[in-house]
This record gives sequence, C-alpha cells and structure tokens, in this order.
Amino acid sequence: MLLMKKKFLADIRAGVKSTTLRFWRWCHVSEGSLQTVPGLGKVRINSAECVQIEDLTDEDARADGFDDLRALQQALGELYPPEKRAGRKLYQISFTLMSDPGQP
Repeated sequence: MLLMKKKFLADIRAGVKSTTLRFWRWCHVSEGSLQTVPGLGKVRINSAECVQIEDLTDEDARADGFDDLRALQQALGELYPPEKRAGRKLYQISFTLMSDPGQP
C-alpha cells in the first residue's frame, strides 16, 4: 500500500503528478510492483531511487505536481520536518495510475 494525501489525488488522476518523494529508512516499494493507493486505486511503480534533496530540479518538482523546486522544497519541509528525516533516506518513486475505482 502506498499512502497519498487526498489533496494530491486529483493531480494523479489528471496525470500531473507521476512521482512522489518519501523519507524512509528503507525503500518500501519495488520497481514493477502494483501498489494500492486508498481513494485512488492501483499504481504501478516504474522506479524507486534514492536521491539527494540538493540534486532535485524544477523538472522533478513538476513531475511531483508542484510548480517549481521552491514549492516542492517547502512542501517537503512541512511534511518532513528535520526530526522526521533523521536516520532516513529520500526516495523518489515514479508511478503510473493503473485503475481508479472512482472513475467510470
């Protein structure tokens, strides 16, 4: 299972958001796996790579549904304050929406 904030579901359905960033102790998903996203359906994991926050670009931000890198960095700061990042690595997960039970 891959959890997403409700505010991101519409962007995923519209194809605007195709990646997500997670601070995890280890990678919880693997390339090619199908994951259920509550409220959305199934997504196929295209890739899951460990990245450095300083290497992220505006292109990465747009793939994650943000206008630019600054907006992405601000959101990461709100979702993952320093105490929640301790001992964790940043993973960039690329996915494709496979099914959406809320759509015909």
